[in-house]
Amino acid sequence: MRKKSLALLFACALTVGSLTACGDKVNTETDPVVTEEAPASTEEVVDDQAAADEVAALIDAIYVQERTDETDAQCEAAKKAWDALTDAQKELVEGENADPDYFGRDTGDASLDDALNADEIGENELLVVSFGTSFNGSRAEDIGGIEKALQAENPDWAVRRAFTAQIIINHVQARDGEKIDNMDQALERAVNNGVKNLVIQPTHLMHGAEYDELSAAVDNYKDKFDSVVIAEPLLGQVGEDASVINEDKKNVAVAITAKAVETANFDSLDAAKEDGTAFVFMGHGTSHSAKVSYSQMATQMKELGYENVFIGTVEGEPEETACEEVIKSVQEAGYKKVILRPLMVVAGDHANNDMAGEDEDSWKSMFEASGAFDSVDAQIAGLGSIEDVQKIYVEHTKTAIESLGDVSAATTGESVSSASVEDGTYNALFTTDSGMFHVNEAMEGRGTLTVAGGQMTIHIALTSKNIVNLFLGTAEDAQKDGAQLLEPTVDEIIYADGTKEEVYGFDVPVAALNQDFDLALLGTKGKWYDHKVSVSDPQKAE
Repeated sequence: MRKKSLALLFACALTVGSLTACGDKVNTETDPVVTEEAPASTEEVVDDQAAADEVAALIDAIYVQERTDETDAQCEAAKKAWDALTDAQKELVEGENADPDYFGRDTGDASLDDALNADEIGENELLVVSFGTSFNGSRAEDIGGIEKALQAENPDWAVRRAFTAQIIINHVQARDGEKIDNMDQALERAVNNGVKNLVIQPTHLMHGAEYDELSAAVDNYKDKFDSVVIAEPLLGQVGEDASVINEDKKNVAVAITAKAVETANFDSLDAAKEDGTAFVFMGHGTSHSAKVSYSQMATQMKELGYENVFIGTVEGEPEETACEEVIKSVQEAGYKKVILRPLMVVAGDHANNDMAGEDEDSWKSMFEASGAFDSVDAQIAGLGSIEDVQKIYVEHTKTAIESLGDVSAATTGESVSSASVEDGTYNALFTTDSGMFHVNEAMEGRGTLTVAGGQMTIHIALTSKNIVNLFLGTAEDAQKDGAQLLEPTVDEIIYADGTKEEVYGFDVPVAALNQDFDLALLGTKGKWYDHKVSVSDPQKAE
């Protein structure tokens, strides 16, 4: 225990007093005098604990998910108070979320990281949004690795950073003095710098809660830019059940398994299998409906024939990904050696503690405690440092940028009417202002544009059957009597891996190309939503 017991000190004092008061009298001339260092006084112990408690309270005050006008001063005060403590006092720091590791743990050199919060952005910004990590080495290597790869492939776009976890932003700022923008700060910076075209690339794994919060934040700023688009997260679209996989999940499965095999010094996954070695990828887990993505990754591993690769999650959601269930699955499959590796973009707290930590509830400890395995090892490395994973993000960003069409035309406001387009059938980009409303991934952001007799209509296939009606205009007008709603068609989508899915499609009238127009949508819960969309880059169908 870090806190000292005053009761113990009082008891010791009474015991010493009893020993000197009873029995033979000490003869200082014949008996040796034993001198001991005087114990710390009660007042000194109280003062030490009071100083430590003050720092703990300051840490707890900044361990929050909401930034306020006081945050900068609170971060500075917490670090100053910590630095003033003695080493012994630092060991006593303990609060609701505070402990000595908050400031004291060595997670790498923060100076190697770039917060990417400079101004002078220009008209085209690529905002890379991550949950974040307070582990300096992982932040520079994993998140920084993705950001650098995106900048290298998009030299005409200014890459900037935002984190969605204010708790992490505060931690890094207080401990290392590095200031990282949250979503609102990054979007305000873009507005103040006169950005016209904003592409947002999330480094999130899936369309989960963090992605939803990101989309909501962007919706508050969408009218401040000429064009805004949110690219796909790493695993792409979710799908309805565990059987739905896609090209993104396949590419990720191949990339992360190859890196794990290479790091373990096996020539191939089959060689690892022959050696009796299984690989277990540990994700975070979530109660969000997107948790099916983990089940889909397990399905993808089976489809690839990766029999000795297993998927788990810290939170145990879905249920079959709980540590106990994964241990059982690996054991039943007959593997005697286990290598753990994070299914997370960064190798932060979860990878170092929940996966590879020494506590009895870490995955490494639980696998060892099962007694079923000859060896349990851990590879502490985030997905973001894997080059082939970086390439997937690059491709998602490329698709998002291409969906903007001719950026110069969008910037100057040039529009093209149907009279300027020859009758015929075209493949055209369909761009929306939201990552939650877009064409199906299999269509690569495009729809079928038909031009006939001075009229243009684009047919778009969506991602599911969750949008039941569209309306050419605002959500308010869509709810008026006599509003002409666009009815869905049922489209069959064939994905790159050969799987099929029925989704809703719509025929949307288009007044002009390269021009934003209102298109409201009605969801399955009966609520209408406003959106801005545009159609551009028509390419004559062969």
